[in-house]
Amino acid sequence: MPFVHKDDEGKILAVYEDFLEGTEEVLSDDPALVAFITRNIPNAGMVDEWVQSDLALSRVVEDLVDVLIEKNLIMFTDLPEGAQQKLMERRGLRKEFSYVENLFGDDENGFDDNDNEGMF
Repeated sequence: MPFVHKDDEGKILAVYEDFLEGTEEVLSDDPALVAFITRNIPNAGMVDEWVQSDLALSRVVEDLVDVLIEKNLIMFTDLPEGAQQKLMERRGLRKEFSYVENLFGDDENGFDDNDNEGMF
């Protein structure tokens, strides 16, 4: 968690990775911290948008590979070894998440049953 130094009015003046005398710990999503970062690093929001876009696109690519394999248009073994390994790791993570979601998730908790479509 980040540590911040504030002025007398509570405005963040500096952010530190480690505790220093006169700093206090805040949550990484603290509104004052987000405002400080946005004010001092104008492109920070854009970076997050790119990361979110990349994550969504990686899911699309993963699903596309699954469809191509299901339709026998490509074989899993046709993929480079590194790609095979990454896909297997993702499948394992998705299975673990699905298991936890089934144990604890329901519509009232904000989980969407449609999020599991295409799961392995």
